[in-house]
Amino acid sequence: MTGNSHFAFRTTFMKGFRIRKTLGAVLIGFLILLGCRSASAHPLLQGSLQLTIRPDAIAVHVRVSSEEVRVTNALTTPGATSLSSGSVDLSACEQHAAYLALHLHVLSDGQELPGGVLSVTPPGANAGSDSAQYELLYVLPPSSHVHRIEMQSDVLADEAVAGATRWEATYVVTQKAATGQITGGLLLTRTTPVVISLDTATGSEGQSSHPHFVLAKQYFIHGVHHILTGYDHLLFVSALVLGASTLWDLVKVVTAFTIAHTITLTLATFNVVHLPERVVEPLISASIVLVALQNVFWPEGTRGRGRLLVAFFFGLFHGLGFAGGLLEAMQGMQGVAVILALAAFSIGVETGHQMVVLPLFGGLSVARTVSAHADREKPWAVIQRVGSAAISVAGMFYLVIALRPGIGG
Repeated sequence: MTGNSHFAFRTTFMKGFRIRKTLGAVLIGFLILLGCRSASAHPLLQGSLQLTIRPDAIAVHVRVSSEEVRVTNALTTPGATSLSSGSVDLSACEQHAAYLALHLHVLSDGQELPGGVLSVTPPGANAGSDSAQYELLYVLPPSSHVHRIEMQSDVLADEAVAGATRWEATYVVTQKAATGQITGGLLLTRTTPVVISLDTATGSEGQSSHPHFVLAKQYFIHGVHHILTGYDHLLFVSALVLGASTLWDLVKVVTAFTIAHTITLTLATFNVVHLPERVVEPLISASIVLVALQNVFWPEGTRGRGRLLVAFFFGLFHGLGFAGGLLEAMQGMQGVAVILALAAFSIGVETGHQMVVLPLFGGLSVARTVSAHADREKPWAVIQRVGSAAISVAGMFYLVIALRPGIGG
């Protein structure tokens, strides 16, 4: 074979190889979507419950997002095909309130109380509120003296109802005293009930003796869960890791991202900064696409000040995404409880990040070491480009859904 023929053959072969790698990356991207398409970026619904204990009944003021109303109604309505479509009007809120009254259980000293819906207020009915609000009432037995109140939830607990996606509804539970003081802030989930002891001498199943520890533990776990089920955040962090060639590069870029999202998460918690979801979610999706494509086409720009600025800038919007419905759910909490919950949630978020970052970077480091003296193209470079291309495909999917939510039903 002549020199020119050999060069032409090599050029054709390399082009074909790159095409195959690109097609492989697209295939990987679609496999990612098969795993998380129906799961949404955050299969987590967050609301708040405020309990007022009266002599004859326990009143529960419910505050939930429009998303929870849409998703719950769609999952519990036979024949429904979309989680994103449909208006949240009075009728939709009445359907959702009736469902909650059946699936939020209040027990007084171990005895379940009958409950019902007193009133329903759809989003926008009250000035400055875009949440649906309900008043539920659970009737106490006549002449009863309550020592212990327990709240349980089986909202969306039925596997047949939730389908392939395990949506989870969590609620921040607070108690409003006759003086108007609001206490508490524990999380109610399918697996974790909330117990309120009205006998301060005996405590509440070991919870009231260490209320701050219990609260911190719950929000830490909630932060980890938020990340491990938040596919858009996982994709962005994975793209950052794929662009880091050394441990120091990784430390710098993750630190910039952490500082940025912690700033906006804190500011949003104290209602200093607020951006609507229709702005935040497309920017988060766009950040995935941009960082992943930078790894593929401009790998030389994945290190240095430019990359740090990109991680910091988009980290600001990811902080608002971390907050999600949690911020509104925490509105009833006050004082030390808010700060403690925020700190524990943030630590949980970072722990969730490290559970992804460290194994991924470790695997890439091994690939670099093994192929350090190879004459052919380094496997770690192939992994970086193919993996980043797959992440960009998934990011584009989420971007389309964020811009046109009706498509993602």
